[in-house]
Amino acid sequence: MTHTVVSVNPVLRRYGFFLFLLLLTAANLRTPITATGPVLENIRHTFGLSASAAGVLNFLPLLMFATLAPPAAWLGNRFGLERSLWSALLLITLGSLLRITGSENALWAGTLLLSAGIAAANVLLPPLIKRDFTAHTARYIGLYATTMAITASIASGVAVPLAQLTDAGWPLSLGIWLVPGVVALLAWLPQLKHAAGHAQPAVPQSLQRSPWRSAIGWQVSLFMACQSLVFYTLIGWFTPFAQDEGISQLAAGWLLFVYQIVAIVANLVCMNALKRLRDQRAIGFLASLAIFTGVTGLLLAPTWALIWLLLAGLGAGASMVTCLALFNLRTQDHRQASKLSGMAQCVGYGVAALGPLCFGMLHDASGNWMLPLTLLLVISALQMVVATLAGRDRHI
Repeated sequence: MTHTVVSVNPVLRRYGFFLFLLLLTAANLRTPITATGPVLENIRHTFGLSASAAGVLNFLPLLMFATLAPPAAWLGNRFGLERSLWSALLLITLGSLLRITGSENALWAGTLLLSAGIAAANVLLPPLIKRDFTAHTARYIGLYATTMAITASIASGVAVPLAQLTDAGWPLSLGIWLVPGVVALLAWLPQLKHAAGHAQPAVPQSLQRSPWRSAIGWQVSLFMACQSLVFYTLIGWFTPFAQDEGISQLAAGWLLFVYQIVAIVANLVCMNALKRLRDQRAIGFLASLAIFTGVTGLLLAPTWALIWLLLAGLGAGASMVTCLALFNLRTQDHRQASKLSGMAQCVGYGVAALGPLCFGMLHDASGNWMLPLTLLLVISALQMVVATLAGRDRHI
């Protein structure tokens, strides 16, 4: 059995340049999505979309993340991580361009393309770090997650002002994020010139084991699923919940902003903690406990929402970084890391896509927020269990 391995240009192995490529790539992995939500009503009016059809625009990316994660892992192992990442960035850039061309069909096609590109890049970046910078896994994963969170927040925050700035409207809000996409494509080009296939001895059977047949693989995947479901559900439903509790729409928006900002702080703190701990059980449990406490607070004392979102945000940020780090820490080489990344994101985003839908259905069925929040409470309690199991110092 032979395997294609991409030889890495020595320049890429230099800390500064690799970090530049990593963060530049990460900056493209959430902005096309988070820039869409604030101007969704503008898009609806432009094309005459129903509320349900507009909602699908937010649902499609998560669905694509789940569906395409395993194929992306296979492509990365088959054709090389650099080439696959560049192709993913190309899809993101082309999709972002296509959806602002003024056609409804182009809007849907562009959303599918960019979502496919993001799905692939989500899977491929962790094994690239595993392959080339194993000693700096926690640091690089933390910076990668932080960059995604910061740029996502910026894209969301400037979307409406940009749409109102000129007559171009919402296409400017979305189109501005083509710039980092084009820059990333150009920055990766020199690495493709040095990509070459080399035969490598057969991989030992222990390294060939599929994470789909491993208890550790399922523990990491369920950890990813639980934290993703709670995060995306709170992002989608907190504002209606807050308004029913007497909190204004404006105040709810600021509370969600705080929720995401403290998650960024947690990313950075967790990055340092991961390097010092022998295993990840404590950090996984504490992060999950913070989410559990935050959801409990929203259920029992919603008027103190700021405190509960601060706790939940800290837990969400720490959980996300820990999950991404586990793709590398629970595997023995970058090929296996790619497979675990694909599995965990398939399961995680697949479950996360159902979270907001089920939350809304439970709210409609019960007529109140107790039942749907209880569901989040159960999920966050399950996360405490699977995070502790996934945090043990073991390999697939």
